[in-house]
Amino acid sequence: MLEETIETLNLEEEHSDLYEHFRFVVDKGQSLFRIDKYLTQRIENISRSKVQSAAEAGNILVNDKQVKSNYRIKPYDVISILMTFPPQEKEPIAEDIPLNIVYEDDDLLVINKPAGMVVHPGHGNFNGTLINALMYYLKDEPLFKKGEMRPGLVHRIDKNTSGLLVVGKNEFALNKLAKQFFDKTSERKYLALVWGYFDEKEGTIVGNIGRSPKDKLKMTVFSDNELGKHAVTHYKIVEQFNYVTLVECILETGRTHQIRVHFEHIKHPLFNDERYGGNEILKGTTFSKYKQFVNNCFNIIPRHALHAKTLGFVHPRTGEKMVFESELPTDMVEVLDKWRRYSINQSEM
Repeated sequence: MLEETIETLNLEEEHSDLYEHFRFVVDKGQSLFRIDKYLTQRIENISRSKVQSAAEAGNILVNDKQVKSNYRIKPYDVISILMTFPPQEKEPIAEDIPLNIVYEDDDLLVINKPAGMVVHPGHGNFNGTLINALMYYLKDEPLFKKGEMRPGLVHRIDKNTSGLLVVGKNEFALNKLAKQFFDKTSERKYLALVWGYFDEKEGTIVGNIGRSPKDKLKMTVFSDNELGKHAVTHYKIVEQFNYVTLVECILETGRTHQIRVHFEHIKHPLFNDERYGGNEILKGTTFSKYKQFVNNCFNIIPRHALHAKTLGFVHPRTGEKMVFESELPTDMVEVLDKWRRYSINQSEM
């Protein structure tokens, strides 16, 4: 049996299990062979048509150059391929769930996801997810008939984060969009309400993020650069309210819980973020009236205060730059208004 070098990179990001990157170095004894056949034989659960779709989208490189699916490999060729995730055994069930569709054409959907909706089935959430809704809404699209676990997804946001998501409706769009998120050329801006006051008007948080060894449900920032995955969050101050601050966050990378864990790391956890300690009164006075005020705010927004406000990408077919903006959801608007009034009243005292 001929030997070859194979390297598989699973991306531990917010879209970690949505696509994979494979790298192959062809053995010196390999005869000329179509690359689509070669890759189908070496990547588990991948059809030849899926490999061909990746090639059409420009996601197969040989020696750093894009190739077509009929390219014939040669000894020592270095093959790199970005694949949307292979089919899974468990198929999601189509459910008639309303979707807030911001934009739609033949290739993609942009959806404004409400807080509380899980993006894809798993971990005790097998119904009522965005994927269940998409399986019903797009039931006539071939991509949503193949029994894939996460059809159309190239990125995701947490259950209790509201805001914009783009979904590919066909293999071509899915591959093209996946490449943009993999290459970090997509544009994503979030608004977050965090605890504490900032002296500076903007900043950057850099810190490797990985699964916490103490709590598998949490991510953590590692001081050892050998651990976790490189993560960068840029932020700027939008509005300050004495004890909490509204910040705009721009993601340079997209790790799991990135904004939440980065702001916890710099001692400014998101307001009412139970998992990262923001559901306690971390700043302010000891007066009982203040405590009641904060608890009232917690009741208004019973989730972490994070919204995916802006989403930008290049359209997979037309090449047009597309940017979408979404308004803040009602719970964030209400809690910001309460803090704004509180801050004004404090300054007048």
